[in-house]
Amino acid sequence: MRKKGYYSSGEFAKMAHISVRTVRYYDKQDILKPSFVSEAGARFYTDRDFVRLQQIMLLKYLGFSLEDIRELTIEDRDSQFLANSLELQRKLVQDRIEQLQMVEKAIGDTTEEIRRNHNVDWSRMLELIHLTNMETSLKGQYKNSSNIQARIQLHSLYSQNRQGWFPWVYEQCCVRPGMRVLEIGCGNASLWLENLAQIPADIHVVLSDISEGIIREIRRDKRLGSGQFSYDTFDCREIPYGPGTFDLVVANHMLFYCGDIEAVLAEIRRVLSPGGRLVCSTYGSRHMREVSELVREFDSRIALSAEFLYERFGMENGASILGKYFGDVQWRLYEDSLEVDAQEPLIEYILSCHGNQNQFILDRYAKFRSFVAGKMRRGSFHITKEAGVFVSRGKKNEKST
Repeated sequence: MRKKGYYSSGEFAKMAHISVRTVRYYDKQDILKPSFVSEAGARFYTDRDFVRLQQIMLLKYLGFSLEDIRELTIEDRDSQFLANSLELQRKLVQDRIEQLQMVEKAIGDTTEEIRRNHNVDWSRMLELIHLTNMETSLKGQYKNSSNIQARIQLHSLYSQNRQGWFPWVYEQCCVRPGMRVLEIGCGNASLWLENLAQIPADIHVVLSDISEGIIREIRRDKRLGSGQFSYDTFDCREIPYGPGTFDLVVANHMLFYCGDIEAVLAEIRRVLSPGGRLVCSTYGSRHMREVSELVREFDSRIALSAEFLYERFGMENGASILGKYFGDVQWRLYEDSLEVDAQEPLIEYILSCHGNQNQFILDRYAKFRSFVAGKMRRGSFHITKEAGVFVSRGKKNEKST
């Protein structure tokens, strides 16, 4: 018997202007399952399935693989999930438009060069190859943006410290007029966007990241359009600025991701002015421990990180690592915890982690969602936070390293 508000496979395909064969293929690949299957095996779809199909078709158009799409299109009834997804898709389309415009210009310039000089400029051809091979970075940017947003959202919604993380970190930076500032691994520039009213007019801030996509995205934010900000893309093991260029370097939750932390610290020390300051944040061994315990209770095989990042650079060992390069190293703890009363932001956070969770959650997403909801029915879900910043002042003598 047909249920009200449901479309048959044929009707669904016709309304979406795709073939029934495509609908069946997505079903078989576990990308778009029907919302209802009758006893006779007939498959039916709903308006909500059209939302998921929209995501699938756009990501497919932008060059994502079926495996990528399976991870990036989680079915959920929360409107915030959909709003976040659509916003990220919009940014992804903007990136694609900019890249295609660059390709168009490069093709035009190369064609004109050939017509004018009757020979091939191979440096321009290499540029074309680079520009037309950017899909991988585009995919990475989509995932990175999604992950950053999920992690920030959980903390912004449920932190018990009313000041907020980014205003607190900015306070520790002691930004003063005339300063030259470098932020490495700036992400989505939240440190500055959340403190715009506090930023002196006559400072200069270089926002940098290793990802070209991230820098393109924050360039588009008109709130950072003043002359106070410039942008750069580089590997922080080789910072492309001269000795003593900056009065302040900020590294917010990024040093533990560096493959060679000591090489990065040596570079930061080099570009700091005499008496300049490094403000770098990290966390301790108890940080967010309840989330790890939660997922392990659901499936003991889940690890939210391939390694414990705090063991590489954390609250417990950061002072000794920094002490090789800087003097007067101080730890400042951000007093906070989370009290989460809705499962959607918590699930988004979990799926954004760098571990193997998607391998064990995506195929059982509905069950996992019910599991997390059960935890919420007992009251708010408490999460310990143990994060803060190291503030390092001055420079040690070069011979100390």
